[in-house]
Amino acid sequence: MGRLFGTDGVRGVANADLTAELALGLSVAAAHVLAEAGTFAGHRATAVVGRDPRASGEFLEAAVVAGLASAGVDVLRVGVLPTPAVAHLTGALGADLGVMLSASHNAMPDNGIKFFARGGHKLADELEDRIESVYAEHRADAPWDRPTGAGVGRVRDYDQGLDQYVAHLVGVLPNRLDGLTIVLDEAHGAASRVSPEAFARAGAELITIGAVPDGLNINDGCGSTHLDLLKAAVIEHGADLGIAHDGDADRCLAVDHTGAEVDGDQILAVLALAMREREALRSDTVVATVMSNLGFKLAMEREGIRFVQTGVGDRYVLEEMKEHGYALGGEQSGHVIILDHATTGDGTLTGLMLAARVAQTGRTLRDLASVMDRLPQVLVNVPDVDKSRVTTSAELAAAVSEAERELGSTGRVLLRPSGTEPLVRVMVEAADIEQARAVAGRLADVVKSALG
Repeated sequence: MGRLFGTDGVRGVANADLTAELALGLSVAAAHVLAEAGTFAGHRATAVVGRDPRASGEFLEAAVVAGLASAGVDVLRVGVLPTPAVAHLTGALGADLGVMLSASHNAMPDNGIKFFARGGHKLADELEDRIESVYAEHRADAPWDRPTGAGVGRVRDYDQGLDQYVAHLVGVLPNRLDGLTIVLDEAHGAASRVSPEAFARAGAELITIGAVPDGLNINDGCGSTHLDLLKAAVIEHGADLGIAHDGDADRCLAVDHTGAEVDGDQILAVLALAMREREALRSDTVVATVMSNLGFKLAMEREGIRFVQTGVGDRYVLEEMKEHGYALGGEQSGHVIILDHATTGDGTLTGLMLAARVAQTGRTLRDLASVMDRLPQVLVNVPDVDKSRVTTSAELAAAVSEAERELGSTGRVLLRPSGTEPLVRVMVEAADIEQARAVAGRLADVVKSALG
């Protein structure tokens, strides 16, 4: 069996890759592993279980709940809520485990399972590996040790979750949003009720799109992966800005009043300056990945803010933040982590904080986002090559060095093997788009010849 857990839980086509049997088995395995690790020591364990509105989430939720209860874990079923809401409630309710059923920004046929440890933090890699191992062992030949009688877990609906989470979001805002008109695109996803409620309580006038989930339309031509509808709605209604989430609302992208996109790098830049102003940006440092635009790095240097880079993936951003006590980090894709108020990327919180900065300064989002200039970025995927030799090929290293000399301090080269496909991603940034395209094309040719 190949590794089930990726960088963001277990994910696949629901009822094909991700079956009810797998969901049940992983949930039982997670309960056993956490019990062995001492997480449940001395008390009866409790888990918070939530999902996005995908149709497959209904049967997968039933499987997860059955697995946990059969392992002696009490379950609080919170229903359709964003991933960061499940993480928050896991911590706020003192639960030992959180489980979220979602495939995030993926299309509807997919679904996924994310586990959260006590406090609402993602499980460590070693715990995920242990869960896989225990699941495989018992799937092969060993029966589970199951409680009986009063030892089985009890299941109840926790209907207060939405109000509790929204109250938390509004309660941490530095100022209200009165006077702002905002378009929200909820991707027909998990935030379809939460996000409009939070923005309304904070004082904004709202136009909401993509907020009628039917189990099949999540991320379908809307949300943070499809911004055209949001751009058109912002212009049509003369709104101050637009906010887009993905299916489980751990991402946030924005649109300014002209309909121009504001990506995760720009959002991070705006929030970094706002947090420093109110002395909330610990160590005057922001964390982002190697995929962040060079313009972000240059802007932070100009503003006197330290920029720490990690590998691609919000979990690596979070690890760096937790290890060194940093308060803000994120990805170009819109995963933004504000660690004082969330244990994972939170799209609704990010959107609220961004809107709060617009309201507080009286400046447009376009003006605020102009703190950084996005350098032209060209990405070329080179398929059918030996991606394992990216770091060892002398021919490729020489070509990269030559490209870096040509680009100088206003350009950047990044070669990255795909984590899931037999291809290498060539990314080039430069002050001039034609130069970026030319350099990326030459490097792609070298990748083909050197690694093909």
